[in-house]
Amino acid sequence: MGNTLKITDLYARVPEKEILKGLNLEIKTGEVHAIMGPNGTGKSTLSSIIMGQRRYEVTAGDVTLDGVSLLDKEVDERARMGIFLAYQNPAEVPGVTNSDFIRAAMKSVTGTNPSLFKFIKEYDKALTDLKMPEDLGQRYLNDGFSGGEKKRNEILQMKMLKPKFAILDEIDSGLDVDALRIVGENVSNMVNENLGVLLITHYQRLLDYIKPDFVHIMINGKIVMTGGKELIEKIDRNGYDWVKEELNIEIEQEKKKAPISLGSCANNPRNN
Repeated sequence: MGNTLKITDLYARVPEKEILKGLNLEIKTGEVHAIMGPNGTGKSTLSSIIMGQRRYEVTAGDVTLDGVSLLDKEVDERARMGIFLAYQNPAEVPGVTNSDFIRAAMKSVTGTNPSLFKFIKEYDKALTDLKMPEDLGQRYLNDGFSGGEKKRNEILQMKMLKPKFAILDEIDSGLDVDALRIVGENVSNMVNENLGVLLITHYQRLLDYIKPDFVHIMINGKIVMTGGKELIEKIDRNGYDWVKEELNIEIEQEKKKAPISLGSCANNPRNN
């Protein structure tokens, strides 16, 4: 039996603006959902709220995993329940090696300390799959990494942690053609009855490698249209003007957000 991540009539805001305005979405393990939309319409806000970023206040609605609300859970609890978020701009952590960080994360998520032999075997295979340097484990987490290395390192963590649901927030930004193919093929190969994926992207090129089962167009804080690959092709050809005309809506713009740091995530602000 699979798992279900469900977002129901979700409203959220920052002090100066309401961002999400009645968003509904249901994802099951084994499915890939892509969310596309103009800049500033709430896509990254959605990913941050699912993971527990305190910047946003949820004013109505719910986010549940198999019927259990996430909104009163802290970030580490959500991770243990099986939620993973790959950030647009992963933080650099000098002094903590990449392998130590991932092994500690595995222990925190599973509650058990993986054997060193098993960890090294899985880690080395993941490095090979992602075509990353052999000395990556001894380097400090994201410190001095190129943009492509940071993004591939997020997927490395995903491969090792084996979540139920992975949210990939513009994982394709800053990747060259080769790195995009490597990331896309690795994510695609991981999707099975135990993993569901939510992709947030602006570009069709990532979806050439990770085939979505559903494509959602998000405008003004809610999903306004759902379909298949035909939506990707139409957006690639015509942008979003046709959506505005077809649905008779104007596109609002969200203020640019500050980069996310590792210390900025916490439980829902209603519980602080």
